[in-house]
Amino acid sequence: MALDFFALLLGFQFTSPGPIIFELGPVIIRWYGLLIASAVLIGVSLSQYLAKRRHVNPELISDLSIWLVIGAIPAARLYYVLFQWSEYSQHPERIIAIWQGGIAIHGAIIGGVIAALIFAKLKKISFWQLADLVAPSLILGQAIGRWGNFFNSEAFGRPTDLPWKLYIPLDHRPPNLANFEYFHPTFLYESLWNLMVFALLLTLFFRALSGKPRLKVGTLFLVYWVAYSLGRFWIEGLRTDSLMLGPLRIAQIVSLTGISLGLAGLAWLYLFKRPLPDVVSSSKGDGVTGDW
Repeated sequence: MALDFFALLLGFQFTSPGPIIFELGPVIIRWYGLLIASAVLIGVSLSQYLAKRRHVNPELISDLSIWLVIGAIPAARLYYVLFQWSEYSQHPERIIAIWQGGIAIHGAIIGGVIAALIFAKLKKISFWQLADLVAPSLILGQAIGRWGNFFNSEAFGRPTDLPWKLYIPLDHRPPNLANFEYFHPTFLYESLWNLMVFALLLTLFFRALSGKPRLKVGTLFLVYWVAYSLGRFWIEGLRTDSLMLGPLRIAQIVSLTGISLGLAGLAWLYLFKRPLPDVVSSSKGDGVTGDW
Protein backbone atom coordinates (compact mmCIF):
# COMPACT_ATOMS: atom_id res chain seq x y z
CA MET A 1 0.00 0.00 0.00
CA ALA A 2 2.77 2.41 0.95
CA LEU A 3 4.67 1.55 -2.24
CA ASP A 4 1.54 2.15 -4.31
CA PHE A 5 1.07 5.58 -2.68
CA PHE A 6 4.74 6.45 -3.29
CA ALA A 7 4.46 5.42 -6.93
CA LEU A 8 1.29 7.52 -7.30
CA LEU A 9 3.01 10.51 -5.70
CA LEU A 10 5.89 10.24 -8.15
CA GLY A 11 3.79 8.87 -10.97
CA PHE A 12 4.68 11.30 -13.71
CA GLN A 13 6.80 11.10 -16.80
CA PHE A 14 8.99 13.81 -18.24
CA THR A 15 8.35 14.76 -21.84
CA SER A 16 10.25 17.61 -23.46
CA PRO A 17 8.11 20.23 -25.21
CA GLY A 18 10.99 20.72 -27.64
CA PRO A 19 14.13 22.88 -27.72
CA ILE A 20 12.53 26.05 -29.13
CA ILE A 21 10.65 28.61 -27.03
CA PHE A 22 9.81 31.09 -29.76
CA GLU A 23 10.40 31.29 -33.49
CA LEU A 24 9.61 34.16 -35.83
CA GLY A 25 11.34 33.98 -39.19
CA PRO A 26 15.10 33.95 -38.60
CA VAL A 27 14.66 34.77 -34.90
CA ILE A 28 14.78 31.61 -32.80
CA ILE A 29 14.84 31.60 -29.00
CA ARG A 30 15.94 28.25 -27.58
CA TRP A 31 15.62 26.88 -24.08
CA TYR A 32 19.29 25.86 -24.05
CA GLY A 33 20.55 29.38 -24.67
CA LEU A 34 18.05 30.95 -22.28
CA LEU A 35 19.05 28.61 -19.47
CA ILE A 36 22.77 29.24 -19.98
CA ALA A 37 22.23 33.00 -20.05
CA SER A 38 20.05 32.80 -16.92
CA ALA A 39 22.66 30.69 -15.11
CA VAL A 40 25.37 33.27 -15.92
CA LEU A 41 23.29 36.23 -14.75
CA ILE A 42 22.15 34.53 -11.54
CA GLY A 43 25.67 33.28 -10.86
CA VAL A 44 27.27 36.70 -11.27
CA SER A 45 24.71 38.31 -8.95
CA LEU A 46 25.18 35.61 -6.32
CA SER A 47 28.98 35.78 -6.44
CA GLN A 48 28.88 39.57 -6.13
CA TYR A 49 26.72 39.22 -3.03
CA LEU A 50 29.09 36.65 -1.54
CA ALA A 51 32.05 38.90 -2.37
CA LYS A 52 30.47 41.76 -0.41
CA ARG A 53 30.02 39.47 2.59
CA ARG A 54 33.72 38.56 2.37
CA HIS A 55 34.72 42.23 1.99
CA VAL A 56 35.96 41.67 -1.55
CA ASN A 57 35.25 44.28 -4.23
CA PRO A 58 32.20 42.91 -6.13
CA GLU A 59 33.39 44.68 -9.28
CA LEU A 60 36.13 42.06 -9.44
CA ILE A 61 33.41 39.45 -9.95
CA SER A 62 31.87 41.48 -12.79
CA ASP A 63 35.23 41.65 -14.52
CA LEU A 64 35.98 38.00 -13.80
CA SER A 65 32.64 36.87 -15.24
CA ILE A 66 33.61 38.17 -18.69
CA TRP A 67 36.84 36.19 -18.54
CA LEU A 68 35.00 33.09 -17.38
CA VAL A 69 32.46 33.22 -20.22
CA ILE A 70 35.23 33.77 -22.80
CA GLY A 71 37.25 30.91 -21.33
CA ALA A 72 34.55 28.42 -20.34
CA ILE A 73 32.03 28.27 -23.19
CA PRO A 74 34.48 27.76 -26.09
CA ALA A 75 36.45 25.26 -23.99
CA ALA A 76 33.25 23.37 -23.14
CA ARG A 77 32.39 23.08 -26.83
CA LEU A 78 35.94 22.21 -27.90
CA TYR A 79 36.13 19.47 -25.25
CA TYR A 80 32.88 17.93 -26.51
CA VAL A 81 33.80 18.19 -30.19
CA LEU A 82 37.23 16.63 -29.68
CA PHE A 83 35.75 13.54 -28.07
CA GLN A 84 33.06 13.35 -30.76
CA TRP A 85 35.43 14.09 -33.63
CA SER A 86 34.37 11.08 -35.69
CA GLU A 87 30.93 12.70 -35.97
CA TYR A 88 31.93 16.35 -36.34
CA SER A 89 34.65 15.63 -38.88
CA GLN A 90 31.87 14.50 -41.21
CA HIS A 91 29.79 17.63 -40.49
CA PRO A 92 32.25 20.47 -39.70
CA GLU A 93 29.51 23.08 -40.15
CA ARG A 94 27.94 21.78 -36.94
CA ILE A 95 31.02 22.48 -34.81
CA ILE A 96 29.86 25.99 -33.95
CA ALA A 97 26.18 25.01 -33.55
CA ILE A 98 26.36 25.23 -29.77
CA TRP A 99 22.66 26.18 -29.60
CA GLN A 100 21.84 22.59 -30.54
CA GLY A 101 23.52 21.33 -27.38
CA GLY A 102 26.78 19.52 -26.99
CA ILE A 103 28.94 21.22 -24.40
CA ALA A 104 30.88 19.48 -21.63
CA ILE A 105 30.95 20.91 -18.12
CA HIS A 106 34.42 19.49 -17.51
CA GLY A 107 35.66 21.43 -20.52
CA ALA A 108 33.97 24.56 -19.16
CA ILE A 109 35.65 24.09 -15.78
CA ILE A 110 39.08 23.65 -17.37
CA GLY A 111 38.61 26.74 -19.53
CA GLY A 112 37.22 28.73 -16.61
CA VAL A 113 40.08 27.77 -14.30
CA ILE A 114 42.67 28.83 -16.89
CA ALA A 115 40.87 32.14 -17.43
CA ALA A 116 40.57 32.74 -13.67
CA LEU A 117 44.26 31.99 -13.10
CA ILE A 118 45.26 34.57 -15.72
CA PHE A 119 42.79 37.09 -14.31
CA ALA A 120 43.99 36.56 -10.73
CA LYS A 121 47.61 36.94 -11.79
CA LEU A 122 46.90 40.19 -13.61
CA LYS A 123 44.83 41.58 -10.73
CA LYS A 124 47.27 40.31 -8.09
CA ILE A 125 44.54 38.61 -6.09
CA SER A 126 44.34 35.05 -4.78
CA PHE A 127 42.96 32.59 -7.29
CA TRP A 128 41.57 30.48 -4.46
CA GLN A 129 39.70 33.43 -2.97
CA LEU A 130 38.00 33.97 -6.32
CA ALA A 131 37.37 30.25 -6.71
CA ASP A 132 35.63 30.12 -3.30
CA LEU A 133 33.36 33.01 -4.28
CA VAL A 134 32.48 31.47 -7.63
CA ALA A 135 32.01 27.84 -6.51
CA PRO A 136 28.42 28.19 -5.20
CA SER A 137 27.38 30.06 -8.35
CA LEU A 138 29.08 27.47 -10.54
CA ILE A 139 27.23 24.51 -9.06
CA LEU A 140 23.93 26.42 -9.12
CA GLY A 141 24.53 27.23 -12.78
CA GLN A 142 25.16 23.55 -13.46
CA ALA A 143 21.86 22.68 -11.77
CA ILE A 144 20.04 25.17 -14.01
CA GLY A 145 21.92 24.27 -17.17
CA ARG A 146 21.13 20.56 -16.89
CA TRP A 147 17.52 21.38 -17.79
CA GLY A 148 18.80 22.36 -21.21
CA ASN A 149 19.50 18.66 -21.74
CA PHE A 150 15.85 17.95 -20.94
CA PHE A 151 14.53 20.34 -23.58
CA ASN A 152 17.00 18.97 -26.14
CA SER A 153 16.13 15.33 -25.26
CA GLU A 154 19.80 14.50 -24.62
CA ALA A 155 22.08 13.29 -21.84
CA PHE A 156 19.55 10.68 -20.68
CA GLY A 157 20.18 7.37 -18.99
CA ARG A 158 19.43 3.73 -19.60
CA PRO A 159 15.88 2.48 -20.29
CA THR A 160 13.67 2.37 -17.21
CA ASP A 161 10.06 1.95 -16.18
CA LEU A 162 10.35 3.95 -12.96
CA PRO A 163 7.45 6.32 -12.18
CA TRP A 164 9.66 9.37 -12.92
CA LYS A 165 10.77 8.07 -16.33
CA LEU A 166 11.75 10.33 -19.21
CA TYR A 167 10.19 9.96 -22.66
CA ILE A 168 12.70 10.27 -25.51
CA PRO A 169 11.49 10.75 -29.11
CA LEU A 170 12.52 8.05 -31.57
CA ASP A 171 14.92 10.30 -33.51
CA HIS A 172 16.90 11.01 -30.31
CA ARG A 173 17.29 7.42 -29.16
CA PRO A 174 20.47 5.41 -29.74
CA PRO A 175 19.91 2.91 -32.59
CA ASN A 176 20.38 -0.06 -30.26
CA LEU A 177 17.68 1.30 -27.92
CA ALA A 178 15.16 2.41 -30.54
CA ASN A 179 12.49 0.05 -29.20
CA PHE A 180 12.53 1.68 -25.75
CA GLU A 181 10.51 4.81 -25.06
CA TYR A 182 11.39 5.68 -21.46
CA PHE A 183 14.79 6.35 -19.92
CA HIS A 184 16.38 7.49 -16.66
CA PRO A 185 16.15 11.33 -16.41
CA THR A 186 19.82 11.72 -15.57
CA PHE A 187 19.53 15.46 -16.19
CA LEU A 188 17.16 15.55 -13.19
CA TYR A 189 19.40 13.39 -11.01
CA GLU A 190 22.36 15.66 -11.61
CA SER A 191 20.34 18.84 -11.23
CA LEU A 192 19.03 17.70 -7.83
CA TRP A 193 22.49 16.53 -6.75
CA ASN A 194 23.96 19.89 -7.75
CA LEU A 195 21.30 21.72 -5.74
CA MET A 196 22.30 19.69 -2.67
CA VAL A 197 25.96 20.58 -3.24
CA PHE A 198 24.90 24.23 -3.63
CA ALA A 199 23.11 24.09 -0.26
CA LEU A 200 26.20 22.53 1.33
CA LEU A 201 28.50 25.26 -0.01
CA LEU A 202 26.22 28.08 1.11
CA THR A 203 25.93 26.51 4.56
CA LEU A 204 29.71 26.31 4.85
CA PHE A 205 30.08 29.87 3.54
CA PHE A 206 27.74 31.49 6.03
CA ARG A 207 28.90 29.39 8.96
CA ALA A 208 32.48 30.38 8.11
CA LEU A 209 31.53 34.07 8.31
CA SER A 210 30.76 33.52 11.99
CA GLY A 211 33.95 31.53 12.46
CA LYS A 212 32.19 28.17 13.00
CA PRO A 213 34.02 26.44 11.48
CA ARG A 214 36.96 28.50 10.33
CA LEU A 215 37.73 27.70 6.73
CA LYS A 216 41.00 27.86 4.86
CA VAL A 217 40.96 29.81 1.61
CA GLY A 218 40.30 27.34 -1.19
CA THR A 219 38.13 25.04 0.91
CA LEU A 220 34.81 25.83 -0.78
CA PHE A 221 36.14 25.18 -4.27
CA LEU A 222 37.77 21.91 -3.20
CA VAL A 223 34.56 20.77 -1.47
CA TYR A 224 32.64 21.70 -4.62
CA TRP A 225 34.99 19.67 -6.79
CA VAL A 226 34.86 16.59 -4.57
CA ALA A 227 31.09 16.69 -3.97
CA TYR A 228 30.16 17.37 -7.58
CA SER A 229 32.54 14.67 -8.82
CA LEU A 230 31.06 12.08 -6.46
CA GLY A 231 27.60 12.65 -7.89
CA ARG A 232 28.77 12.91 -11.48
CA PHE A 233 30.65 9.61 -11.23
CA TRP A 234 27.60 7.49 -10.37
CA ILE A 235 25.17 9.42 -12.58
CA GLU A 236 27.51 9.11 -15.54
CA GLY A 237 27.34 5.34 -15.14
CA LEU A 238 23.64 5.49 -16.05
CA ARG A 239 24.03 7.52 -19.23
CA THR A 240 23.85 6.15 -22.77
CA ASP A 241 25.72 8.99 -24.50
CA SER A 242 28.91 9.34 -22.47
CA LEU A 243 32.03 10.68 -24.12
CA MET A 244 34.31 7.67 -24.34
CA LEU A 245 38.03 6.96 -24.44
CA GLY A 246 38.03 3.38 -25.66
CA PRO A 247 35.95 1.42 -23.11
CA LEU A 248 36.25 4.14 -20.45
CA ARG A 249 33.82 6.97 -19.74
CA ILE A 250 35.75 10.25 -19.86
CA ALA A 251 33.57 11.95 -17.25
CA GLN A 252 34.14 9.15 -14.77
CA ILE A 253 37.90 9.34 -15.25
CA VAL A 254 37.83 13.11 -14.74
CA SER A 255 35.53 12.70 -11.72
CA LEU A 256 37.86 10.22 -10.03
CA THR A 257 40.79 12.53 -10.74
CA GLY A 258 38.84 15.45 -9.30
CA ILE A 259 37.93 13.53 -6.15
CA SER A 260 41.56 12.55 -5.63
CA LEU A 261 42.93 16.05 -6.21
CA GLY A 262 40.21 17.66 -4.11
CA LEU A 263 40.82 15.36 -1.16
CA ALA A 264 44.57 15.87 -1.51
CA GLY A 265 44.03 19.63 -1.44
CA LEU A 266 41.86 19.43 1.67
CA ALA A 267 44.46 17.23 3.36
CA TRP A 268 47.14 19.76 2.43
CA LEU A 269 45.10 22.54 4.05
CA TYR A 270 43.89 20.80 7.20
CA LEU A 271 46.30 17.95 7.93
CA PHE A 272 49.54 19.56 6.83
CA LYS A 273 48.22 23.07 7.63
CA ARG A 274 49.79 24.60 4.53
CA PRO A 275 48.21 27.14 2.15
CA LEU A 276 47.48 26.06 -1.40
CA PRO A 277 49.91 27.19 -4.12
CA ASP A 278 48.60 30.47 -5.49
CA VAL A 279 49.35 33.22 -8.01
CA VAL A 280 50.08 35.69 -5.19
CA SER A 281 52.19 35.28 -2.07
CA SER A 282 50.64 35.30 1.40
CA SER A 283 51.77 38.91 1.82
CA LYS A 284 49.84 40.13 -1.22
CA GLY A 285 46.30 40.22 -2.48
CA ASP A 286 44.70 42.17 0.41
CA GLY A 287 44.98 39.35 2.89
CA VAL A 288 43.14 36.80 0.80
CA THR A 289 45.25 33.82 1.82
CA GLY A 290 45.07 31.91 5.10
CA ASP A 291 41.86 31.61 7.12
CA TRP A 292 38.52 33.24 6.48
